[in-house]
Amino acid sequence: MVEAATTFKPSLGLLDATMIVAGSMIGSGIFIVSADITRNVGSSGWLIFVWLITGFMTLTAAISYGELSAMFPKAGGQYVYLKEAYNPLTGFLYGWSFFAVIQTGTIAAVGVAFSKFAGYFFHGLELKPQNIILQIGSIKIYRAQLVTILLIVFLTYVNTKGIKAGKIIQTTFTVTKLLSLFGLIGFGFLLGANKDVWHANWSDAWSMHLISADTGLITPVVGAAVLGAIAASMVGSIFSSDAWNNVTFIAGEIKNPKKNIGLSLFLGTLIVTVIYVAANLMYTAVMPMHDIAFSPQDRVAVTAANVIFGNVGTYIIAVMIMISTFGCNNGLILAGARVYYTMAKDGLFFKSAGSLNKFAVPQWALWAQATVACFLCLSGKYGDLLDMVAFVAVVFYALTILGIFILRKKRPDMERPYKAFGYPLLPAIYILLAIAFCIALIIQKPTYAGWGLAIVLAGIPLYFAAVASRKVS
Repeated sequence: MVEAATTFKPSLGLLDATMIVAGSMIGSGIFIVSADITRNVGSSGWLIFVWLITGFMTLTAAISYGELSAMFPKAGGQYVYLKEAYNPLTGFLYGWSFFAVIQTGTIAAVGVAFSKFAGYFFHGLELKPQNIILQIGSIKIYRAQLVTILLIVFLTYVNTKGIKAGKIIQTTFTVTKLLSLFGLIGFGFLLGANKDVWHANWSDAWSMHLISADTGLITPVVGAAVLGAIAASMVGSIFSSDAWNNVTFIAGEIKNPKKNIGLSLFLGTLIVTVIYVAANLMYTAVMPMHDIAFSPQDRVAVTAANVIFGNVGTYIIAVMIMISTFGCNNGLILAGARVYYTMAKDGLFFKSAGSLNKFAVPQWALWAQATVACFLCLSGKYGDLLDMVAFVAVVFYALTILGIFILRKKRPDMERPYKAFGYPLLPAIYILLAIAFCIALIIQKPTYAGWGLAIVLAGIPLYFAAVASRKVS
């Protein structure tokens, strides 16, 4: 009988870690969310500004996390940082939110995007009555949802066979989608760019206005409403740029983690930020702002590809998104389970999640994560949950970066192989921007922000129940 492993095996190099950062960030968002952003801000200048400010926040957070990852180079990442900077309760609330919404909801949504674009090649994946395969009460299970579940189950199974299997998928698919995106951007500027379109889009680049998705009515946005419009727009760009911190969860499996985690965070987020800004500049060179805002089903990249390549462009983008979401979900599934493993080791999660199988991976935690993600997919509520993800994720990012200030006071003598670049200015700017974003989102979308906060607070009684159970055992 082969015994289970007791520790993680460091087997990922800098390239692997960087591909996990970039691959986990790039899903389907860059192909879609610019439509909603454009409807919120109404002009090319503000569209690019939203992506630039999101990129700035992401890069700032990533290089700040470099200090924390070097101080605590072990599995669990952000959960560990919050626990060490504040207390076990704060770490648990993050871990609970991660399990209930952030990671599992994102896995479900990315899987649904894969199925949606697979529908271009396989009929019967549209969410139409004739494609329902099972109905249990008000829950309707469509073929597309079954495909999503099979994708999640397959990638979970692959990752139970060891970190090397997941690494091969991650690196292969991430390199492929990076090259594909650079190719799309390059061909866009070479073959699809139109001087008249570019001039029209940029002639009045900084006049912000709201475009109604229902009526197309244009309403000027002035004064304090500008901040609200930017915050509403950034929900999409932040979701598209999220999950960069996943590499910190697998620190126990990275070679030389004190150096490579921080460096991979910087390189991965920089690559993705450049791609995102370049892609949106390409959109403004290829399509009028109205076409970006009202691309069918918000599929901006499909509209752009049709201009660049003709009708075959639709299928090119469909393949790109399937590759992108497949690789993205692999990274999310691979990394997420390590958080639950570390929580279980602290006695704050199901005990079985704290064990490794013979391949030195947390198999039970992987399947628990898959179960919740599949449930969210079937519930049909993942879309609502994702509106909460941006709020909850940014709150915890801000708390984690504030933790750098706290740990410098609390543990001034602790070894810091890498120190946050631009400290204290850049981390402070990030925290202020994050607070402004969250406040504006509470005003703009109070229901989603409120439910997001409620999910976090629901973890408080669960924490004390876990602590009580730990004392009894």
